[in-house]
Amino acid sequence: MAKKRKERIQNPEPFIPDGTEYAKSKKSSKAPKRHQKEGELIDSHISSKIIKEAKLQLREVEEEDEADEQNVTRNSFRGVEEAPNVPIVAEDDIDGDIDDFSGFDENQSHVDGEVADITPEDERILALFNSKDSGGQITLADTIVKRLAGPVATENPPVPKMDEKILDIYKGVADLLSRYTVGKIPKAFKHIPSMQNWEEVLYLTEPQKWSPNALFQATRIFASNFGAKKAERFYKLVLLPRVRDDIKKNQRLHFALYQTLKKSLYKPAAFFKGILFPLCESRTCTLREAVIVGSIIEKCTIPPLHSSVALLKLAGMDYCGTTSYFIKLFLEKKYALPYRVVDAVVAHFMRFENDTRTMPVIWHQSLLAFVQRYKNELQKEDKENLKLLLEKQNHILVTPEISRELDHSRNRGEKEDDLMSNSAPVSVINKTIKEDRFDIPDVPMELD
Repeated sequence: MAKKRKERIQNPEPFIPDGTEYAKSKKSSKAPKRHQKEGELIDSHISSKIIKEAKLQLREVEEEDEADEQNVTRNSFRGVEEAPNVPIVAEDDIDGDIDDFSGFDENQSHVDGEVADITPEDERILALFNSKDSGGQITLADTIVKRLAGPVATENPPVPKMDEKILDIYKGVADLLSRYTVGKIPKAFKHIPSMQNWEEVLYLTEPQKWSPNALFQATRIFASNFGAKKAERFYKLVLLPRVRDDIKKNQRLHFALYQTLKKSLYKPAAFFKGILFPLCESRTCTLREAVIVGSIIEKCTIPPLHSSVALLKLAGMDYCGTTSYFIKLFLEKKYALPYRVVDAVVAHFMRFENDTRTMPVIWHQSLLAFVQRYKNELQKEDKENLKLLLEKQNHILVTPEISRELDHSRNRGEKEDDLMSNSAPVSVINKTIKEDRFDIPDVPMELD
């Protein structure tokens, strides 16, 4: 009894005013824990992050419970036609909210205003610099068929040697992705990036028949789970052919495919090697394709190192009219380029000194953009060579601006002239005035 009385003295019950209800629980009678005593107040910004993370963890637990209850088997793939609204397999969040995808509005557009500025005359002039004999766009199907069948042509497409159950699963995935709009992505498809023979398995899903929204989801998965080399191969064999076919067919790009291109820039090196460089190296890139793909480069933030390498690569390629458009976009991002890249761009333009063709306006505009941004990084002999180039490649409006920029610039390594130190009047004005306290002039005083 003495012990209980002592506890009541140490922990007296709180005073409760009349008219209030109070339900005393077991938790309230316990002594505060150590972390409750010693802990300090948490900042509101940090607490919101903690709550957000707790909700995400709670959601993952609920999804795992739902997956256990469904207990979906592989045979569910065969029932796609009968129950299209039932999820084929349980979700597996590889890229966060992959399964929360709500689709894109078919009426949305991205570059209608930009594409509208393209005139048939511009396309005709740039087409003169394109290659006449193109080998065509290589797709994933072409690569796998050649690998499996060899040089012998067959009427029916070859099928990779795999277990029949696996073939049935990915045939079901192919059917689902061909009409996918919103919702969950099959778990079997999400495991493709971790497979050693991922190209053959991806070939079974028939990427050329995927819906635009399915291609967006696939790019999200592969861009976040693939390394740069594998992502580059996916972009080159799957994404690029699909984008070019859609532009050629509709004279514009589906909004979901445009968002897919933006998502592919998550891996900048893979984007350049799998999308931009093959597009330019094909020498069949149209102005419409350049404007659409270029808008991705213009709007998105790209690391300076990747942009410098891309500009260096473009400057050394066989010239295609639209190459100047991409060069101009990188120059206008105003990166601090290494001297090696600056010299490569100078060499790129000097290749046309003895070219008898009339260069398109975009070529002169890209040269103007280069001189405006990097005129103070050019060597004296480079400026002299560029002036000789302007005598042979001339544009009535752009060339005078280029000459003016070259004339009013300093050479590489020179510092900006200090105008203040070279101006004598300014130095006199700024000279400190000295007074002699023993030689003070008389000041007339007013008489009282």
